[in-house]
Amino acid sequence: MTAHNPNPAKDYVETADDHLRGTYEEPMSLEAYVDAAFERPSIAAHASKYLLDAIESMGTRTVLEEGETRERYRFFDDPANDGEHAVLGNTEVLNRFVDDLRTIAADRGKSEKILWFDGPTATGKSELKRCLINGLRAYSKTDAGRRYTVEWNVAAASDTRGLSYGGESTAPEQESDWYESPVQSHPLSVFPSAVRSDLLAELNRQSGDHVPIAVDEGLDPFCREAYEFLEEKYRRNGRRELFSAVTDPSHLRVKNYVVDVGRGIGVLHSEDDGSPKERLVGSWMPGMLRELDSRGRKNPQAFSYDGVLSQGNGLLTIVEDAAQHADLLQKLLNVPDEGHVKLDKGIGMDVDTQLVIISNPDLDAELDKYADRNGRDPLKALKRRLDKHEFRYLTNVSLEAELIRRELTDETAVWDVEDEDALRERVRAPLVVDVQNASGSVRARELAPHAVEAAAMYSVLTRLDSEDVPAGYDLVDKALLFDFGYVQEGDDRTRVDEFDFDGDGEGIHGVPVTFTRDVIADLLHEETDRWHTDLAVEHVVLPEDVLDAMAAGLHDAPVFSRSERAEYEDRVTLAKEYVLDRQESDVLAALLADRSVERETVAEYVEHVYAWDGDEQIETERGPVDPDPLLMKLFETEQLGRFDDDDYLGNRPTDSVEEFRREKIITALNRYAWENRDAGFTVDDVDLSEIPVIRSVLDTYDWDDVKRLYEDFDPAQWDDPPENTETARLKAQTIDELTARGYTPASAELTSRAVMREVRHRWD
Repeated sequence: MTAHNPNPAKDYVETADDHLRGTYEEPMSLEAYVDAAFERPSIAAHASKYLLDAIESMGTRTVLEEGETRERYRFFDDPANDGEHAVLGNTEVLNRFVDDLRTIAADRGKSEKILWFDGPTATGKSELKRCLINGLRAYSKTDAGRRYTVEWNVAAASDTRGLSYGGESTAPEQESDWYESPVQSHPLSVFPSAVRSDLLAELNRQSGDHVPIAVDEGLDPFCREAYEFLEEKYRRNGRRELFSAVTDPSHLRVKNYVVDVGRGIGVLHSEDDGSPKERLVGSWMPGMLRELDSRGRKNPQAFSYDGVLSQGNGLLTIVEDAAQHADLLQKLLNVPDEGHVKLDKGIGMDVDTQLVIISNPDLDAELDKYADRNGRDPLKALKRRLDKHEFRYLTNVSLEAELIRRELTDETAVWDVEDEDALRERVRAPLVVDVQNASGSVRARELAPHAVEAAAMYSVLTRLDSEDVPAGYDLVDKALLFDFGYVQEGDDRTRVDEFDFDGDGEGIHGVPVTFTRDVIADLLHEETDRWHTDLAVEHVVLPEDVLDAMAAGLHDAPVFSRSERAEYEDRVTLAKEYVLDRQESDVLAALLADRSVERETVAEYVEHVYAWDGDEQIETERGPVDPDPLLMKLFETEQLGRFDDDDYLGNRPTDSVEEFRREKIITALNRYAWENRDAGFTVDDVDLSEIPVIRSVLDTYDWDDVKRLYEDFDPAQWDDPPENTETARLKAQTIDELTARGYTPASAELTSRAVMREVRHRWD
């Protein structure tokens, strides 16, 4: 029994203490910082390199998107925040972004570029912003990612007001006399440029990193005030070691800080206003100018430093909803390559930041409004500086299903699943959501198995280009190709690389996840007229309910044009046929569960076929024996249902059976063995029952199997079967089996009824 904790709050406070103790360090001298940088060069990284290091620090994982295997940086799964703001999909776009960062950080090009993320609403652009903030904040708390700046104290060298942000300083040598760089100036920027160059050359030589550290910026204007004040003071006093005097630990300290918005990350939101100068770097404070002894000039101590570049100096600057700040973008043209911005006509500030802008497609329209002027387009220079990365709607059903579940619940964990069966199971899984009604009571509503999958499939179908789908296939096949890399056609698999898809039109248009979320949310609050004597079927939302509601909702949603509504409505039928097929598979598998084949039986059959084809014997405990023709025949007729007695001469196979064995079994085994080989691989290493094509043969039931096995079964009686009939027995067995496979009794009842309604039309 767990003992009662009389003071639980204390535990949380102590945990918070430990957390902060591991995050912050005591300030150090400049000399100590340089020593630390030679031990851990990553702490001195410039902005683009730091961002690159943060992304690479979390490793990669393998994903399948649009039918292609890709390496994905885990950073974009938002592991620092348990996946809450993970960017689902768009892996290729994110990888190109990282490639650009690598190029910029290594100074191999693109340094003049502003990285631009464009795309429709609800494609993950805002999640990217949050993911970047979360990831950089977390990385800055690690040893490798520590971020440092400088702080100054001039009180010990002067009995005057000294350095301040406009207020009176206290007595000398007090902690309150220390003033941190308002724009996170890099500690190495304190060194004269020639000395800094030599220091960096040696640092990069020792680190051997593929991306060298580059610090080209001087001190910010506020810090420059302190430096020049101290330099002049000690020069007048006759000190020869001026730099040592100015950077003495009593005047200069290096301190670490946790990266966050306003401290290394600047974010300009759509609602932010002010002049371009105010939004970029900040504004002058007239009251402080009067207070400070400026000696006839503008004192940088009287500047607010709250602009987006000031906040993002040292790491990352994000302009969100960039179309709202189109006027500002032109002011940013020279910032990436020159690394400099002005506070005032005579006062400039070096900045080291990676510029990223985020916009919806309306920025494209804003940039192209003068395009018809031929060579006289005033925005041409800006367009040349923008490096576009286009986010698109997801075209993987599994990713869309994951996104829908995240939108409806507080599920945040990223589906890092490589096993295909496990992924399919997650996609088909039901979802239970607690819904509060008008009276304040809470009830559980169930999205039946395949309901989320149906919404995801329909959403993806609206986003796919139908023009490049070859004859004999449809958009559902294309969606499955994108999700799993192949489509199953009978016993054969056709892989995505056998198709020639254009790819340019995928994910640009279609149903956004916010539309799907709102439709399902409304469904969860609606009452249904379903009724059952024993089961709460009125609380179940079926896949067809979701698809009907999505199709009906197209007409009320203002985001769709008339032509889009017509096109998307046509595709709902494909989604309904797909999900009904998935429901049929569930019901058939449950109905025939007691007839399922043991894996050992499968392996035994395959082993006999392989020996038969090679005219070999099989090793048994009793010694080598010939392959058993009766065993193979019984498996093929009774388990597979592929053949009957007419296909054999006694127990000897006819040509059609021999072709089946060689083409569907032997070829599959050899292909699987080849694709899964390694240095020490032998055929004995193969779990024969795991061969994909063989599994598809065994797992594919049909209604002919039911007819063959259960002559008295009648699907027309399913809703209310007479007692003591084979139909009643099979229904009870099916409901129990479906419940064991993730259905509730209510959703199993409704799903099986829906399937049997379709089956009875074609039963005879």
